[in-house]
Amino acid sequence: MASNPNDLENEVKRLHAQVAALRQLLDVTTWLNDTLLSPDPQPERLLSTIMDAAAGLTGCESAAVLLWDENRNELYFASTNSNNPNAPNLIGTMVPMESIAGTIFQSRLPHRVDNVAADIRHYKDVDKDIGFQTRSLMGVPMIARGRVIGVLEVVNKKRPPFSPRDEQVLMMLAQEAAVAIEVARLLMALSTANRELSEVDRLKDTFISIASHELRTPLGIIIGYATFLKEDASNSETAEYADTVMGSALHLRSILDSMATLRYMTTNIADMHLEPIDLATLRNDLAAEVASLPGAAAHDIQLYEPVNGLKIKADRARLMLALGNVLDNAVRFTPAPGTITIDAKPRSHEVWISVQDTGVGITAENIERVFDEFFQVENHMTRAHGGLGIGLSVARTVIKLCGGRIWAESQGLGRGSTLTIALPQVP
Repeated sequence: MASNPNDLENEVKRLHAQVAALRQLLDVTTWLNDTLLSPDPQPERLLSTIMDAAAGLTGCESAAVLLWDENRNELYFASTNSNNPNAPNLIGTMVPMESIAGTIFQSRLPHRVDNVAADIRHYKDVDKDIGFQTRSLMGVPMIARGRVIGVLEVVNKKRPPFSPRDEQVLMMLAQEAAVAIEVARLLMALSTANRELSEVDRLKDTFISIASHELRTPLGIIIGYATFLKEDASNSETAEYADTVMGSALHLRSILDSMATLRYMTTNIADMHLEPIDLATLRNDLAAEVASLPGAAAHDIQLYEPVNGLKIKADRARLMLALGNVLDNAVRFTPAPGTITIDAKPRSHEVWISVQDTGVGITAENIERVFDEFFQVENHMTRAHGGLGIGLSVARTVIKLCGGRIWAESQGLGRGSTLTIALPQVP
């Protein structure tokens, strides 16, 4: 039996319409993805495009996006593309959970209402507030990562009633829209966090700059007077007091120097001067550095025997600053009498310089954080060891700029620690 030509023609038209709808959905999805990959996703543009596509694909007068506010536990109008001049007044308006949109949100199911006037769930205040008449409405939930984030609605079907195809198309669009909105939210949150971090960095740099500048002059005066008192002291007690003042002032100056160095190195990378450094010469420098550290004399310091001809590539002055900070850390966190072992061995194309101590050790959760700026292993109110918590951060910055690596190892509290620096070996 031959098919009715009219039926065939209608089927062809239906398929053409379906293909056109899917093509438009694909175009919208491509646009959403491209927009999300742009530097500024502009959520307003996302919502506008989603609503225009929703109204166009379903043959409706307008569309609206309602989102869930997790802080207020409310469903509210986030955007609408209605031509009604009062429509912008809807933005931010809360919608009762007993409404059609509220039902869709809670049930996670689509709803088609071809005669809104006969549905008691219709929130009539919306129409009243903007002078609008909603005749028909279809809405679907927007679900991202298994969670309902809002509702996508289309109103006033131009050729009613709503069809299953309308519902299917809107569900597909809502799925893409939910993912796009959620990603846009995450990107905005990330952007805000980055701006806040940038502001924190700016304030930190300002503080370091001001502190370094404003404290150096009075520190210089204090050190000068302490030196004068020590030289002119008539008894050992006065000399001891002068030494205490001098030691404290020099300690504060070293902290300021470390702060200023850290800030300088992160903004003046081009000033690094990399050169071959002989390990025998470095051993002598390390011996002198350890001897100058307060409290080092109370420990057994063991220095490596250099391998003839072994050289590393680094900035000499800044490498000594880094190693000095690592050694100072080992001395301060090792109860006397302790053992501090400094070793240097070739490893493939690198030389590993390690500083091992018998000190207080490091917990597993803090092993990576010890290199963070201003991080203190101990509580700052009760800690027994001095320092500002930037010595190892300075060391890490220097070593990285020299093309090397630095890491810490420890078996836990009370079991000492080892800090290892790997630097390029000169062939």
